[in-house]
Amino acid sequence: MSALWHCFLGVLFGWVLSRSGAADYNYIQAMFRFQSFQLYGIIGVAVLTTAPGLWWLKRKAVTASGAPLHIPTKPSHAGNLLGGALFGAGWSITGMCPGPIVVNLGEGKIYALAALIGALIGSWLFAAAYPRLRPLLHLPAADIGAGDG
Repeated sequence: MSALWHCFLGVLFGWVLSRSGAADYNYIQAMFRFQSFQLYGIIGVAVLTTAPGLWWLKRKAVTASGAPLHIPTKPSHAGNLLGGALFGAGWSITGMCPGPIVVNLGEGKIYALAALIGALIGSWLFAAAYPRLRPLLHLPAADIGAGDG
């Protein structure tokens, strides 16, 4: 896929997040306070539309270009609980996860810079602490680099 195609898909995804309210602080706070179920519906629709596609891809076992497809199962460990709790706390406090941070910046919401800086600092701290956390939480070896592509 070309870089232009990826850019178009990213802009489209950001537009959908923006228009649906999935990047709006008030909608996200209402979701976490169980005052509005709109975002739960959006998440549910995303799961219901993605699950059949993933099932079909796994059954077919090839990509659109004909290359073999392998989707490995991720290991379960204590780090999943700790990471999920930290991610959820940050999402609840800021009203943003990584995608909506960029969407909010694109909408001109300057306060999203604080969330972006916090996410970058948190990622850096995690990377720095990983060698010490790995044996404590029985974490897998960290892959270094950009991967296959």
